[in-house]
Amino acid sequence: MIKLTKFNSEANKKREFVLNAEIIETIEETPDTVVTLVNGKKLIVDEPMDEVVRRVMMYRRALHKF
Repeated sequence: MIKLTKFNSEANKKREFVLNAEIIETIEETPDTVVTLVNGKKLIVDEPMDEVVRRVMMYRRALHKF
């Protein structure tokens, strides 16, 4: 699971959510960061694409430590 922030959330009300990294199909910048899930749903997030990729990699590394 990775923590992300919904795009266009108010500055004083960060709308963070937790996403199961296993259901991410693609991540792209258009220039907004769009995360497409395996079910076709698209999420626009505040984090840049490289940061989302970094969090997914950290999540997967943490799984393999055990």
